Amino acid sequence: MMNAYLKKIMMYQSIKELHEQGFSIAKISSTIGINWRTVKSYLSMTLEEYNLFIEKRAQRQRGLSVYESFVREKLEKYQDTSSAQMHDWLKENFPEFPKTAIRTMFDFVMWVRRKYNLPYIKPLREYEMLEESPYGKQAQADFGEYNLRNGTGKRVKIYFIAIQLSRSRYKYIWFIGRPFTTELAIMGHEQAFSFFKGIPEQLVYDQDKVFIADENIGDILLTDAFRAYTRERPFELHFCRKSDPESKGKIESVVKYVKRNFLYNRCFIDIENLNEEALQWLNRTGNNMPHGTTKLLPNEEWLKEQPYLSALPEFIQTTSPEIYMVRKDNTISYKSNFYSLPLGTFKGKGTAVVVGVDMHIYLIISNLQGDILCKHMIAVGKGQKVLNTDHRRDKTVKIDKLINEVCGFLEDDANRGRQFLETIREVKPRYIRDQVLLFRDTIDIADKVSVGEALTYCLNNNIQSANDFKSIVEQQLKVRRATSILNYQSIQMNPLNGELPPVALAEPAKSSIEDYIDLFSKQS
Repeated sequence: MMNAYLKKIMMYQSIKELHEQGFSIAKISSTIGINWRTVKSYLSMTLEEYNLFIEKRAQRQRGLSVYESFVREKLEKYQDTSSAQMHDWLKENFPEFPKTAIRTMFDFVMWVRRKYNLPYIKPLREYEMLEESPYGKQAQADFGEYNLRNGTGKRVKIYFIAIQLSRSRYKYIWFIGRPFTTELAIMGHEQAFSFFKGIPEQLVYDQDKVFIADENIGDILLTDAFRAYTRERPFELHFCRKSDPESKGKIESVVKYVKRNFLYNRCFIDIENLNEEALQWLNRTGNNMPHGTTKLLPNEEWLKEQPYLSALPEFIQTTSPEIYMVRKDNTISYKSNFYSLPLGTFKGKGTAVVVGVDMHIYLIISNLQGDILCKHMIAVGKGQKVLNTDHRRDKTVKIDKLINEVCGFLEDDANRGRQFLETIREVKPRYIRDQVLLFRDTIDIADKVSVGEALTYCLNNNIQSANDFKSIVEQQLKVRRATSILNYQSIQMNPLNGELPPVALAEPAKSSIEDYIDLFSKQS
């Protein structure tokens, strides 16, 4: 029978061989069945280092053998005990218990389990089959994300929302190229309802931050935008308990289905093309193959369910482009909401723009010559102010020129300042102007030493935010201010050793009497 040492050596060799064959760390992890962090750690070791690692672990494990009987008794009584809980019990019952790494504790508990045949038994959860929801009663929604590769082999992360009618299993998916916000999630709902040709009575969700501002001990508070949206749409909300995906298993299965059947090994071209391919897949496979549980075709079941869905009211009635007057604060009023325009759009009384609606979701604003000025998502409700912070900026100065001007104030630290701002530019290109202006405002109020120390700290610690730079400078100023006060107070005190401080021994400057005699003689 192969001993434990040989098993570990063979596993190490397998990891190395798979890596040499071009397998990724994630693929090696799933193939061998160990954590990806363990794979990464083993790949960084030579065979000699790995042997030393095994030996040290065995020594640490042998050091815990005196607690074997305690661990065995606990596992026999409570077989679902985790290694973390066992670790705490040992520290509680044995004050002299040595400091032990989490991984070592896990290995020791697993060793005891194998030795005495005490496998981990997961507590059983009681399940019951639920009746099928009535037609039109419910839909479930969830988010997913996935990494695709484009034509050059580069990884591209995409995000999607999946919504499925619970009775018919008729499903819809919509992809975007950035993480979901509340507004984008609302847009996904509108696309799905349009696809379903109606709205179900209830939607089931996870407790996702896209929808929820605060759990509030069960009295869930919705985000402002989503709360306003639900008032405009005739459906109830149901949020599952946190970290309980099994309570909405239908949509969890859809997310897995999309990843494994539609997205797996698909080449990414662009988001528009991906959404077109998704619709084709839904018509071809997703909604046109018998469902694994019901054995029915979602397409055919949807024909039965659609009449039970609430009619889909127009989100905003799409009309022909209309002329709107520009207010002096560079905004327009549209359907009782205000939308910002780029700075300088208002040219005086009578300035007008052309406003159109796209897909019932976007407001397209153009000048009278037909050039698009901006695009806003249409606000839900009334009295909303829809602002684009980009419209407030002065764009007359190019970014490169602005960075050079700001760094010019740093004198000797100009190069380091430029280096810091360029790192911010790489990670926050959309906000670089705001970041540079905040950096400028910060160095205006700080002394040269504080700025230099803050720059050094940011560059050494890979900090890439003008907000963090400002916080560091403010902390430096507080420390200097406190030190200055202490130094001043110490000068005022009479030293107990009887020695006067250097300041007290300083002699004031004296004028020569001959200078005054000479001055008066000239005046006379």
